[in-house]
Amino acid sequence: MKYEPGSRFFDEMFSAPSEVRPHYQGVLDYLNRLGTKEFQRRHELLDIAFRNQGITFTVYGDSQGTERTFPFDPVPRIIPAGEWAHLEAGLTQRVKALNAFLRDIYSGAEILGDGVIPAELVYTSEHFRREVHGVMPPQGLYTHIVGTDLIRDEQGEYLVLEDNLRSPSGVSYLLANRQAMTRIYPGMFENQGVRPVQHYATELLRLLSSVSPREQGTVVVLTPGMYNSAYFEHAYLAQQMGVELVEGRDLFVDSGRVWMRTTGGRQQVDVIYRRVDDDFLDPLTFRRSSSLGVPGLIEVYRQGRVAIANAIGTGVADDKAVYAYVPDMIRYYLNETPLLNNVPTFLGWNAEHLDHMLANAGELVFKAVGEAGGYGMLIGPAATSAEIIEYLEKVRANPREFIAQPVVGLSRHPTFYPDSAAFEGAHIDLRPYILCGDPVTIVPGGLTRVALRRGSLVVNSSQGGGSKDTWVLDHDGPAAPLGMSQLLHGDALPESGVQSQSQSQSQSQFQGGFGSVPIDASPERVQTSFSSEQASVREKVAQDALTSAYEQSHDDPALRQAQSQSQRQSGGGSQSQGQSQSQDSPGGQSYQQELEKEQLDGGEG
Repeated sequence: MKYEPGSRFFDEMFSAPSEVRPHYQGVLDYLNRLGTKEFQRRHELLDIAFRNQGITFTVYGDSQGTERTFPFDPVPRIIPAGEWAHLEAGLTQRVKALNAFLRDIYSGAEILGDGVIPAELVYTSEHFRREVHGVMPPQGLYTHIVGTDLIRDEQGEYLVLEDNLRSPSGVSYLLANRQAMTRIYPGMFENQGVRPVQHYATELLRLLSSVSPREQGTVVVLTPGMYNSAYFEHAYLAQQMGVELVEGRDLFVDSGRVWMRTTGGRQQVDVIYRRVDDDFLDPLTFRRSSSLGVPGLIEVYRQGRVAIANAIGTGVADDKAVYAYVPDMIRYYLNETPLLNNVPTFLGWNAEHLDHMLANAGELVFKAVGEAGGYGMLIGPAATSAEIIEYLEKVRANPREFIAQPVVGLSRHPTFYPDSAAFEGAHIDLRPYILCGDPVTIVPGGLTRVALRRGSLVVNSSQGGGSKDTWVLDHDGPAAPLGMSQLLHGDALPESGVQSQSQSQSQSQFQGGFGSVPIDASPERVQTSFSSEQASVREKVAQDALTSAYEQSHDDPALRQAQSQSQRQSGGGSQSQGQSQSQDSPGGQSYQQELEKEQLDGGEG
């Protein structure tokens, strides 16, 4: 793989030119074996597969059309076990303090009385909800699902950029990315020790069910509707959990309870996983013009007869000005030293901070405290003088609504650019998803967002960003290759006695029809009875059979066109097609169907 890591930013994959980090060695070997042309061909298959499956997001006010396929780069971001253990501990500590803060400010507000956080900052937040002051949600849990954005600076230190506690989005893309990767690049996972993520929906349903006021209560996902930017995710999560996806008009309040309209009559609802902002939840309590919510819902919530996740009023804790005090919350509530540091933050409501912000605007990143998705930002070094002057007028007019931070050189990661057919460095961040039950559960990985516009530091999809599959390994690398007999019979087990996901994948590949050579096997790993030339031929046959079966299973004209074009370029179309057809299993299933059988039966996707 040709790639120049540079020296200005921390590079995730390379510590220096030609010096790969140990936990990336296996993926680098795979990319070198696969070659750029084949990697690009599969990249095109990914785009088509995402479009066929409707994996999209919405950009409001976009002249090119609102709905887009979510951009995806298949070079995975990899986190070794040691790094992940540190992140897991730091994130767990953080969400515990945030929940303690929310319980406190909606009851005794001791942290405000003790002067740790200015009361003015909390009570002037547009997300502070006096309507639910004194209301204690089930188990005292305010924020059930948290998406915390992490970045790495020039020295490689993980920093918390912000916390998302209202309705963090993006986890569906995390799950869809992994599913697509295991189908299009299955050999990349072989022996890598990648921890699974597909149990997220099961854990989410378990958490939601645990806060139900009734035994075996009914859980629903409340969506604003199909025109919302994250509608794909709402539908995806409801389907994965096996619960109803509802809109406000599907629910009503009667006799002090929330009911759902069904074809079989009304059904009581006990837990609402809402993807609707507070303002629109109940027109009798909040915005009267809202048609997205349920009239009377808040009164039922006050009576404890329905649980809402995340709880009403959690937005005050992801206010970008309140974010600056999370380390103080950790010390105050937990009596612990923060394990993860914040990015240094200047607050517009503080007179001294404001002076610094105004005097150094060209060197800072400004953010509106109530905005998300990359909107309401000013990146000083990249802005014109006119843009800075215009933005600072808004800051002076309402300083409480703005913060500023120094420009952090986000770490970079090798990313494939189809227009140049080359791997180039692109800036990334990471959003892990934390389920705040007892115990706290963090899916090993998260959504790695990547700034696909060359040179950009903005990773949000609405601003031209995409995503990567995020791997958390069960080791610190490099992965030790398994012997042939171990792969065939599963003799190599981790200390816990449970087979690793990578070993399970390897076995499914061997059992899928070829039997003797795994996908992407190098000549050195083939049994000695085969020559290197024979091994290379068998490897190519396996690769062609795999991707051809995937294309045939989708039966899409665009896929067939992409396949035909690739075959014409390579000059081996008819031969490759004949080989792939000859590898069908006796039962009529394709090689790819055999490969995916374990995943379809409940294994990791």
